[in-house]
Amino acid sequence: IISYFVHYLLSEPSSPSLSPVLSCSSGIQADDNLKSMFVGTVMRKIKSRTWKKQRYFRLQEDCMTIWYKSKKAGNAHSTFSVGDVEAVREGHQSEVLLSIADEFPPDRCFTLVFRGRRGNLDLVAESAGEAQSWIKGIRKLIDNLENMGFPLNAVSRWICDWFKRADKNRDGQMNFKEVRDLLKMMNIVACICTFWNFCCLQMADKSQSGTLEDDEFVLFYKMLTQREDVLRVFQEYSGDGQKLTLQDLKDFLREEQLHEDGVQQYALKLIERYEPSDTAKMLQAMTFDGFLMYLSSSEGSISNPTMVDLYQDMTRPLCHYFISSSHNTYLLEDQIRGHSSVEGYIRALKRGCRCVEVDCWDGPNGEPIVYHGHTFTSKIFFKDVVTVLGNYAFKASQYPVILSIENHCSVEQQKVMAQHLTQILGDKLLKSPLDGKIPIGLPSPEDLKGKILLKGKKIGGLENSMNGVVDDPLMGEVSDEEETKSKQHLSKELSDCVVYCKSVHFSSFKHSQIHSKFYEISSFTESKARKHIREAAEFVLHNARQLSRVYPSGLRTDSSNFNPQDMWNTGCQIVALNFQTAGVEMDLNDGLFSQNGHCGYVLKPTFMRNTDERFDPENPQNRDGYKPLSLSVQVISGQQLPKVNIKEGSIIDPLVRVEIHGVPLDQAKQETRYIDNNGFNPVWYDTLQFTIHVPELALVRFVVEDYDKTSKNDFVGQFTLPFTCIQPGYRHIHLLSKDGTSIPPSSLFVHVRITKLT
Repeated sequence: IISYFVHYLLSEPSSPSLSPVLSCSSGIQADDNLKSMFVGTVMRKIKSRTWKKQRYFRLQEDCMTIWYKSKKAGNAHSTFSVGDVEAVREGHQSEVLLSIADEFPPDRCFTLVFRGRRGNLDLVAESAGEAQSWIKGIRKLIDNLENMGFPLNAVSRWICDWFKRADKNRDGQMNFKEVRDLLKMMNIVACICTFWNFCCLQMADKSQSGTLEDDEFVLFYKMLTQREDVLRVFQEYSGDGQKLTLQDLKDFLREEQLHEDGVQQYALKLIERYEPSDTAKMLQAMTFDGFLMYLSSSEGSISNPTMVDLYQDMTRPLCHYFISSSHNTYLLEDQIRGHSSVEGYIRALKRGCRCVEVDCWDGPNGEPIVYHGHTFTSKIFFKDVVTVLGNYAFKASQYPVILSIENHCSVEQQKVMAQHLTQILGDKLLKSPLDGKIPIGLPSPEDLKGKILLKGKKIGGLENSMNGVVDDPLMGEVSDEEETKSKQHLSKELSDCVVYCKSVHFSSFKHSQIHSKFYEISSFTESKARKHIREAAEFVLHNARQLSRVYPSGLRTDSSNFNPQDMWNTGCQIVALNFQTAGVEMDLNDGLFSQNGHCGYVLKPTFMRNTDERFDPENPQNRDGYKPLSLSVQVISGQQLPKVNIKEGSIIDPLVRVEIHGVPLDQAKQETRYIDNNGFNPVWYDTLQFTIHVPELALVRFVVEDYDKTSKNDFVGQFTLPFTCIQPGYRHIHLLSKDGTSIPPSSLFVHVRITKLT
């Protein structure tokens, strides 16, 4: 293996050069907007109506970093990466910029929206032209990054970032001391005098200057990132150790990746897509570079790409789907003093959330407001929430959005709410059954594409409202989430906006089976839902007929979350979580809804939709068609894991934990051993075994932690996916941060086998 790598590293690289990312390519540098960004611009950074301060912004030579500082800051400055910017919004498209709309025109204003839970950056340029230069320039850089493709894109950004950190004097070169410091920064225990690293440096320093320039640094990086683990697999199937013939590749795909149909066509497609050598392509062969690029791609990922796309039947009744749902969507922080913002709705909707919540109270000047009642959370206008809903409801998914209303308003302001909903949302708001007739069941997500459904109290039933019968407007509980019952008048205008999601009080499963209508929905606190889980089989049947919503306990003032898996096990569709709070609960939510095109709807298993079946998650072995599976995961290696301890010289001791989340019988977790002082390329070859009793409900979470024998392990990264979406064979797992954003090029390399238990 070592001799192969010496030959491989000293030969001409067949993969695309990574060096252009260390400085802007000439094509990008010629762009007039980027030229202006290189020079720099003074703009106002806006935090509130009273906090508006000038900052000098400038794009750095790497075309990746934007640097800014105030005049009084001396040498102190702040930076952010273009790769962290998700989108650029023009004009007054944030609450902050809307608050100063009377002071600065929209053509000078723009907002940078960052990935994850990081706050926005609101800016005002000195002129409309300068604003456009930055808007167009940043968008061009984002497009350029995305068009580079994976894995080149991820690796390029990562190399660029580390090179800048290590090049202390900014001369475009690194001396050997800077390289040694770089190795520590990159989670590698390495002494500059060790034989291997010394050889790497000598080979990379082609100019024999005692320093590494950008091209030499790329070569040095290539030496450091040699993948002996992947090479072992490659050479096992390669006849000559240098390439995979078409037959070799077909053998690998059949025996390891378990591809069955159309293997030859698939192998040819992989060669065409990932093989960088034109000579190898002509021979219908794959070199090691091509093999590594394939395994690092989405097709070599543990997630089946055909299930990442929309693949499920979307014509079933609404109650047959799990629905991505948010609790108190307006809050960005805790439940007592947290900041309320329309950004909460934008972030949730862009993540594919299909049920958002709004708490409405009487506001000043006859305008309803939204906040967490009887607390110190800030307030926003209901009409602003509705406007954002109209603008963002269908950006990530075309399937219906449910607006869950907690109504605490007077009749007068309820009429205003109905007016805003009708006027702002227009045809998007569903105000009557789809075919104009009295329905006999819930429509499907496909039927409701592009529609917003109101969930709330309703005067009488759907049948009465269609027949023109007006019931007593004096309703029951004031709110789904109120502990005490009090009478409340409901305006007919707001009541008429509720069609398929009428909120009702839940008495019992027996009462519901006899009296409930298909369009009625009950809400449960997590504690009440857990009590009903004692009758799990009845809960499953209830949820096969109509919708249920579960929300966090009022005691979770810190906006923490409960485990949603327990509720999904009983078929609860709308399991509302605090999207603003990262953790295992949101990892599970993101994992479940990562499939089916991220559309926010996941079809429940057949045995949870059929009212003729009786599925008990507490006793899954009793169901028809019970076929448990064995899951074997060999954790082979890790690549470029991020540092979690900012202490200088600190290097992580990584371990990998595999967790199974599902029915109680499936709940399990196992760990690898930890590797001392190596976050760069740790190797385990540890095998973990699990039995999965209900694969249709199981989620698999891969977690990397920094082992600490004296305190709690630190989180490094994770990836969660449905068990049914796992691809067998040799696979890469591309890790996510605690916020759920990608942290390229951090990954795990594993081998997965799923077999039937006899």
